[in-house]
Amino acid sequence: MRYVIIGNSAAAVGAVEGIRKNDRNGEIVMISNERYHTYSRPLISYLLQGKTTEEKMKYRDDEFYSRNNCQLMLNANVIKIEPQQKEVVLDDGSRISYDRLLVATGSSPFVPPIKGLEQVKNKFTFTTLDDAKALEQVLTEGTRVLILGAGLIGLKCAEGISKKVQCICVDLSSKVLSSILDEEASEIVKEHLEEHNIKFFLNNQVTELKEKQALLADGTAVEFDVLVIAIGVRPNISLVKEAGGETNRGILIDEKCRTTLPDVYAAGDCCESLDISTGERKVMALLPNAYMQGECAGINMSGGEADFNKAIPMNAIGFFGLHIITAGTYKGDVYYERNEGNYKKIYFSDNKLNGFILIGNIEKAGIYTSMIRERTPLDTLDFELVCKQPGLMAFSREVRAKKLGGVPA
Repeated sequence: MRYVIIGNSAAAVGAVEGIRKNDRNGEIVMISNERYHTYSRPLISYLLQGKTTEEKMKYRDDEFYSRNNCQLMLNANVIKIEPQQKEVVLDDGSRISYDRLLVATGSSPFVPPIKGLEQVKNKFTFTTLDDAKALEQVLTEGTRVLILGAGLIGLKCAEGISKKVQCICVDLSSKVLSSILDEEASEIVKEHLEEHNIKFFLNNQVTELKEKQALLADGTAVEFDVLVIAIGVRPNISLVKEAGGETNRGILIDEKCRTTLPDVYAAGDCCESLDISTGERKVMALLPNAYMQGECAGINMSGGEADFNKAIPMNAIGFFGLHIITAGTYKGDVYYERNEGNYKKIYFSDNKLNGFILIGNIEKAGIYTSMIRERTPLDTLDFELVCKQPGLMAFSREVRAKKLGGVPA
């Protein structure tokens, strides 16, 4: 059996480990368009801060590929899938056959068409290790950096460089982290970031660029030396779409991580999957989900049985020591707390926990996440206690015993 994996990040690693649970001998070929050992992408901002190193960013140890009998092809680009021939075609014209194929192509930065963008010499995106290295090369003390986007990518970039440079973030939304925070939570984070040399122009956008000047929609002219485009990403779906597979915003997969192409699976940021907190299909570009999807695909590719059916949107991030965890969907009744730098909102309805926002004290957030994933009935526990003090004591003896691996007394 020959397994071909397009990608080398969390979903691809999960697939290798899933395959090897069932098949120790099948050939695995991994094809990556980057030049690095597998690494954790969320850590690139910490590399710029000096809080980590390339060595520490590795997602698996140096022996990962040899231990799992993987042939790794770096700096290689797949340009076509031919499902009838069961082959992938590389940009150098070479072909690689497969029995099972995993598409783990991730996503790419969205670069909007802005008037004058071609005039900007120092412009960067911020999603890969090469992006971080290239940006670092042009930063010196006092460099003025304009970041388009006040979402996760833009703000992590700002955190990574703000000690050395002047950071200005522009975003069309009226709040930072608009995709994961409500108004109040967003304001808490914004004020915290402003204390660390980051300036914001919100509810605004760049309408025109010159080499070192941006004109905003409200008429403000912003001077800058370096431009970072962090408006968002788009799933890399073209290989599957052009091969005739079903796609929407992402590649469509079932609970087994199968695409509509025979013997072709997909996992990670390039896919749409079912959000069990809303019942909707969506792209959930999260490292834990990517790994679990990849592992599920690998198990099924190699003849095992696995389902990926407990996905929820979830983010665990921090900025300058302020910790944030969000998960699920924000609908239903609300439990609310705010005190001493901590913020908590828990959303629930129909006897189920739907979602939450935690800022500051994030201890035991995993209990809330588990309740959303498992659709735990709220009437089986002391929900008021769980809201105030999450812990196993709020659950029944039977549930506590199950979670602790024992039997009820």
